[in-house]
Amino acid sequence: MNYWLLKTESEEYSFDDLVCDGNAVWDGIRNYQARNNLKAMKKGDKVFIYHTGDEKQIVGLAEVVKEHYPDPSDKTNTWCVIQVKALEKLKKPVTLEMIKNEKSLKDLQLLKQSRLSVVPLTKKEFDKILIVFIHKIPEIMYI
Repeated sequence: MNYWLLKTESEEYSFDDLVCDGNAVWDGIRNYQARNNLKAMKKGDKVFIYHTGDEKQIVGLAEVVKEHYPDPSDKTNTWCVIQVKALEKLKKPVTLEMIKNEKSLKDLQLLKQSRLSVVPLTKKEFDKILIVFIHKIPEIMYI
């Protein structure tokens, strides 16, 4: 299993929208590195959903339910999409400031490549966010 962070503008498509929809095609990626990250995603991978813009915070947990396939809106066949489903809205969002203040997360790609919209996380980083900020024991999430 792999771990990821997907960014979205809450005004365009928020985690609440994903909760209402149940699952959704994650589209609109037009960056080669982000596309390659989408291609690396596997069914069952866990994903933090991060609101950009004024919010700058992790707001929910999702899961990849369909691996990459060609973006139907792309006539060049360059870009791809995945499908994700909502798992849980966080009771208290994890802000960018909180992440920056956690020394053990200093190498997080969210901080190193702040403009990248599909960010890989290590299991250690994912678990650290769960334990420190969300107060969940990671193994419970994977049953």
